[in-house]
Amino acid sequence: MLPTLEIHHRFQLLAQAVGQAAQACSGERLLPAELRSSVQRLDQYADKLGELLATADSAQLDRLLAEMRVLVERARQVCINVPQISAHTRSAVQAVQSQLQELQSDLSARA
Repeated sequence: MLPTLEIHHRFQLLAQAVGQAAQACSGERLLPAELRSSVQRLDQYADKLGELLATADSAQLDRLLAEMRVLVERARQVCINVPQISAHTRSAVQAVQSQLQELQSDLSARA
């Protein structure tokens, strides 16, 4: 079982990655609406995730993480399919996906 402090740290890394992805997207001039929307929603969900981690509501937490997985996969697919997206934005989206996977792995180990 992982200590709460480690889960909190992993969440902070995810929130930071989402913030960097949002910042990268804001710097793109011709960003597809789907990518912009997905990253904006990920940013909103990251805030909500922080609140849910504090309440330990596992059902809501699981639903939110599932929604975040869908959003990050959509964003990743747009990055793959639209060659004009900068490497910086692609890397930022990939970092979100990696941090989300790590958080989920840590939460699973905690259960």
